[in-house]
Amino acid sequence: MLDAVIAIRERLRSHSPLVHCLTNQVVKNFTANVLLALGAAPAMVEDPGEAGEFASVASGLLVNLGTLSREQIQAMDNAISSARKINTPWVLDPVAVGGLSLRTDFARKIISSSPAIIRGNASEIIALAGQDGGGRGVESGRSSEAALEAARSLSRKTGAVVLVTGKTDYAISGAKEIAIANGHPLLTRVTGVGCAMGAVCAATAAVADSPLEAAVASAVFFGVAGEIAARHAPHPGTFAVKFLDALDALNATLLVEYARVSSAEQ
Repeated sequence: MLDAVIAIRERLRSHSPLVHCLTNQVVKNFTANVLLALGAAPAMVEDPGEAGEFASVASGLLVNLGTLSREQIQAMDNAISSARKINTPWVLDPVAVGGLSLRTDFARKIISSSPAIIRGNASEIIALAGQDGGGRGVESGRSSEAALEAARSLSRKTGAVVLVTGKTDYAISGAKEIAIANGHPLLTRVTGVGCAMGAVCAATAAVADSPLEAAVASAVFFGVAGEIAARHAPHPGTFAVKFLDALDALNATLLVEYARVSSAEQ
């Protein structure tokens, strides 16, 4: 799997996939900078009349429910429809699903539209699978291990790869489960890191041989970059800058040195 992660890193630089980000208002700038640091090209085309049109030319699509509105729901529906017609991979980030009815109902509707990857914290994944997630807004009240059974069920139901993020990240696709044990606590103290990972999942899905490899690569990139950044920045403000620098600097040597990827227990 590490060879695939390294190949995806190089393909991001050589192919510069165009990622259509329908994402929340809080994280747009950070998300764009993360994509640029890795070599992808971000775009935020949000008008319902343009979203479907633009999705037809993008390499990948992110649907992030963070600051959801009814107008944005229409844009997301249009974009997903266009992406599906030409088999463009799309990623669902079900932010704060479970506690609020509008986003929960919408998320449970669109998972029938063949997302390539569903990325969320444990509480979001548990809630999306129809269980009680116990989260608090965008924060998870559960460990990633607690969401494994829900993630397996969600993957079987939707055909998507489910990426559960936490202290250890888990990428689940049918019977295949990969654990990524990279990361640093400062990643949880910068606004938008998780949401940006969803965008990176859309970028990697555009160049990877499979959605599972794309999800694993995204988690590895963030975990390794977080560890490297924390060596030079002990506090969140400087960490955010160093994190972008570390993403930009990722290469095969660093990935081989840092990445901790293994098959997960089933």
